[in-house]
Amino acid sequence: MYNIIARSTLLYYCKKYPEAAIALQEWYYDFIKCSFRNFNELKRTYANASLVGDDRVVFNIKGNRFRLVVRVVFEFKVVQIKWFGNHKEYDGIDVASVQYKK
Repeated sequence: MYNIIARSTLLYYCKKYPEAAIALQEWYYDFIKCSFRNFNELKRTYANASLVGDDRVVFNIKGNRFRLVVRVVFEFKVVQIKWFGNHKEYDGIDVASVQYKK
């Protein structure tokens, strides 16, 4: 099982983007049950996931209308939420360095 840091970040994004809240929560509850040893195993389950450097993975959420950027440390089974937003907002960020900010 994965530890996702921090659930409060996820809840913040659910409030900010209520139209994506259910899809984002579904991703959360599905992912915490997983036991991936590396990105290749993750990719078998999440075919739309992209590895973008610094152990960052981008997930398409709600039919690719939203993007979720996380950092996955497979060795310790830890996921840190870095950023969430719509596709247009995603085009305006540097995915390799973006950080969560309220």
